[in-house]
Amino acid sequence: MATQTVAELTQKKCKPCEGGVEPYSREAAQEQLAKLPGWQMTHGGQRIRKDWTLKHFMAAIRFFQEVARVAEEDQHHPDLHLEGYRKVWIEIYTHAIGGLSENDFILAAKIDQLPIELKK
Repeated sequence: MATQTVAELTQKKCKPCEGGVEPYSREAAQEQLAKLPGWQMTHGGQRIRKDWTLKHFMAAIRFFQEVARVAEEDQHHPDLHLEGYRKVWIEIYTHAIGGLSENDFILAAKIDQLPIELKK
């Protein structure tokens, strides 16, 4: 699995995955994550996660609405977390294979392109 740039990832669309696809190796996932600032591996290399502190509660909700729109367009849905009214984090993995697929990196790259009101 060749490492892709953010531009390459954002031009792709997630492909339906019902299993039967080999998950990224830890090494391949680390190489791809190097192109996605702020994302890190969790759960023993089976998921990726990014954290943000937003300006306020409604900024967090607006951000999640945008994430939901993009996720629905690609039919690849992340786990969204909101804590303490403005701390948010997103975890992404391909449920059907219990690990990371190209879809996860595509969605992460697209999320990074969304407008976000960060705490200053």
